[in-house]
Amino acid sequence: MSRFVINNNNHLHNFSKSVVLFIVVSLSLAKVSAQDGENALLRAKISHITQQKDFSKKDTVYLNLLMDLAESHRYYNADSLLSLTKKAIAYSKTAEYANGEIRGFMNLGDYYSDQGNSKDGIKNYNKAIELAKKAESEEMLLLAQRLLANEYSYKGDYSKALKGYLESEEKAEKLKDYKMLSIINESIAGLYASQKDFDQALEYYKKVKKYNEILGDEVMYAESASNMASLYVKMGELDYAMFNVNSSITIFERHRIKDWLAYAYEVKGKTYLKLKKYKWAMFWYNQSELLHEILVDERSEIDLLNGIAEAHFGLEKDSLSERYALRAEQLSAKIGVQEGKRKSAETLFKISKRRKDYESALAYHEVYQQLSDSLSLIENQKSLTLLKTNLQHEEQKSALIMENEKQLAKQRNYVHAAIAILLLFVFVTFLVKRNEKMQKRLNEELKTKTEGLIVQEKELKEINETKDKLFSIVAHDLRGPIGAFQGLLNLYKEGEIEKDEFIDFIPKLGNDIDHIAFTLNNLLSWGQNQMNGLVTKPEIVSLDKLVSRNIDLHSETALNKAIKLASNLPKKTLAWTDGDQIDIVIRNLISNAIKFTPNNGMVSVTSREKNDHWEISIKDTGIGMDKEILNNVFSDKNNHSTYGTNNEKGTGLGLSLCKEMVEKNNGAIWADSIVNQGTTFYFTVPKAKYQNRYKKTA
Repeated sequence: MSRFVINNNNHLHNFSKSVVLFIVVSLSLAKVSAQDGENALLRAKISHITQQKDFSKKDTVYLNLLMDLAESHRYYNADSLLSLTKKAIAYSKTAEYANGEIRGFMNLGDYYSDQGNSKDGIKNYNKAIELAKKAESEEMLLLAQRLLANEYSYKGDYSKALKGYLESEEKAEKLKDYKMLSIINESIAGLYASQKDFDQALEYYKKVKKYNEILGDEVMYAESASNMASLYVKMGELDYAMFNVNSSITIFERHRIKDWLAYAYEVKGKTYLKLKKYKWAMFWYNQSELLHEILVDERSEIDLLNGIAEAHFGLEKDSLSERYALRAEQLSAKIGVQEGKRKSAETLFKISKRRKDYESALAYHEVYQQLSDSLSLIENQKSLTLLKTNLQHEEQKSALIMENEKQLAKQRNYVHAAIAILLLFVFVTFLVKRNEKMQKRLNEELKTKTEGLIVQEKELKEINETKDKLFSIVAHDLRGPIGAFQGLLNLYKEGEIEKDEFIDFIPKLGNDIDHIAFTLNNLLSWGQNQMNGLVTKPEIVSLDKLVSRNIDLHSETALNKAIKLASNLPKKTLAWTDGDQIDIVIRNLISNAIKFTPNNGMVSVTSREKNDHWEISIKDTGIGMDKEILNNVFSDKNNHSTYGTNNEKGTGLGLSLCKEMVEKNNGAIWADSIVNQGTTFYFTVPKAKYQNRYKKTA
């Protein structure tokens, strides 16, 4: 089934195979808590308001935040949605805040709808409609009417559903609410798709595409693309289905929209199921199942469970197939989804038949046949009802248009006269303005060319500075170790030193090679940044793992100086950042700390939570820096290395490179230092958090 938008997170405001590894890691991390970040932010805002001296529970800002908090729990904790909504409704009544009450009753309708309780869902949506009419709020009335139409669709009353959608469409057209027009037309397309009237469904998707182009919202595009992919699967157009679902998955992953991503994965699994590629189907179904572990979306879960059951049956894993089919049957019975029961009965029939358990097979076949006959009759009736409702609506619309035409005809003569006067005025104005525009255009062309020359001059200067810096670093930090290495090899080759003497130099040669490799890595990263611009690709990154890996990498160097390395980062210190770039930052800072720490010292890495960011600190007990050095430590003009406590070499690129990479990842970097006591470098990166979005269900 296609997914309809059934809840606005705020009712007022409204893959490719190359990323498979990233998906698996991200999904395993997502189990921690998908909406904790948003909840924490909302609770912090509420706490800030309630602590004000003049705080009142009648404050509409507070009431809207309370309602936002309730809505953020919908697909994660239904009990919290219910309790917070009831509290918000009570406060809104006391404050005589109509929009708060309307939002509250829409939320109650969503709660009961998700429980499969259509009666109470419809009751609360109607209450919201009644209050919206009383408050003369067209926007809130539109939202409530659309939600009510959704519920009639779930209930199977397609006549009322279509009528509600068509009325909502007219209201949205008057309000020029293109987002709502896109959502409503997509819902109507879903009605026709459920009746296998694919041509009509595609006609409505053409309208959806038009509105999405006006909006220019890629998330809206992705939602429509995933629904169209499901439609193409039903039509057997599997190439179109795969194209649409892949494009939607890319966008949902970028925006971390977990509920829609779960649906898109399920549609991709269904596409592979149609192709009888059962292993690939199971792969994508498993990705969807992982996300459903943190979601409470039972309508969508029914299709997922039945799909997994079919895939396991295709792989001849009958026990697993039976387990998922029974779960789908139980969930379908709980919320009254007849199609879900029919699909599970069909799978259980095929399993029993293959096991030669003919008694069970017959029982399941009877259930399947009974549901198929019932659904077929209901679908035929619904198709006739849809046609009749649409015709009646068009007749009423035509009558209104004719009446409007009569009224408009009386005004056309006045309009024509006004237009004639206006055209004369425009013509005269055009003659006056034409010369002004020509002069202005010439001035702008001259200005543009001048600015272009200035930009080119600046770019040439920067390129020249980059070249000088590269040559300086190569000459200072690479030529020396390489020359020493080359000289030693020549001495050995010419017989001027013995083999034992040459072997004695191997530890030093190893350190020099490590230094060259480390310097080249920094040099290449910095050079790419300077020449092509640093491209940041954020993802969910485990900072504790990056720190542990770099401590292991530097353990031998630290051991040579008897320096103790320690990490105090808790497990699953998760950030939303570019892992490769932050890895370079951590590696450089730990390397610097070891370099400037005398023997028997200590280097420790710790973390602190600060609002939406992690603050990471690398502290050493080294020689420290005076204020002058500290003030210039991150300067990109400082391109020469400083020798460490054991005469270790390094490139001056390290800290300027760290600064560029941290800032590219929306963080900050700084340092504190006391001479002869040590230095602490700090940097921040954003936390990984879940962003709640508009939600659709099957």
